[in-house]
Amino acid sequence: MIFSKEYVGYLARHTVKHLIDAKMIRTDKAKVVEERVHNGLLEELQLEDRINEEVRVILEAYQDDMRKTGASYPEMFKKVKQELARKYKAVL
Repeated sequence: MIFSKEYVGYLARHTVKHLIDAKMIRTDKAKVVEERVHNGLLEELQLEDRINEEVRVILEAYQDDMRKTGASYPEMFKKVKQELARKYKAVL
């Protein structure tokens, strides 16, 4: 993940505070909203990590075939990652 979990927590708190101050949302339970925003941000930010791990598993399964055909690992990683991002409808 490109951000630390502490920074994601800061972003969540700041976002919720901004939304409340701008009267875009109303809540009596700001901490609950912060927690939900924090969890949502973490999930989205960890999506690329999960996709990268899935790509590694897929390419490991085809390692011998790639070696036989002379396929470039970085090139194949990029192609498989693009396909998985499309499959999960992720913007990376």
